[in-house]
Amino acid sequence: MACDPVLAVLGYLKDHQLVLTTAESCTAGCMIALLAAYPGAGEVLESGYVVYSPTAKKRLLGVNPQTIERYGLTSEAVAWEMALGALKDSDANVVIATTGVAGPGQASGVLPGTLCFAWAFAGEPIAVFTRTQRFFGERAQVMHEGALYGLTRLSHYYERWLRGDRA
Repeated sequence: MACDPVLAVLGYLKDHQLVLTTAESCTAGCMIALLAAYPGAGEVLESGYVVYSPTAKKRLLGVNPQTIERYGLTSEAVAWEMALGALKDSDANVVIATTGVAGPGQASGVLPGTLCFAWAFAGEPIAVFTRTQRFFGERAQVMHEGALYGLTRLSHYYERWLRGDRA
């Protein structure tokens, strides 16, 4: 069990008194589902948004239509705004957001497996870290690997935030 990365993330959240909300597009709720599969997850999970369409991203998370138009749906800028919107709309103190193309084909010229992530932390000031990562495999595998990546990188960005690195 000690080698289970999801269990390690749950332990990290509990140890650091973090409450997580996710804002997921291309991972379609996989992050929240991976965590919720474990007893005690309710202590560290606040909510999960699955915002697949541009309309949902705008309506539920306040993503600016101009951001989508300028940078595209698969962009760190959109992930950034998704994370901030979820942070503002929840009682969580940390948010992980994902947007991208799980595949199998391209979307708007973006290669399959391209996922953009944002990790947002509440505090003074709020900090948001972003990264784009490419995954390979079938659609379900890309979604699963992307969800695991987002979760397991949380501690890295939280530690950066604690050190005062503000993105």
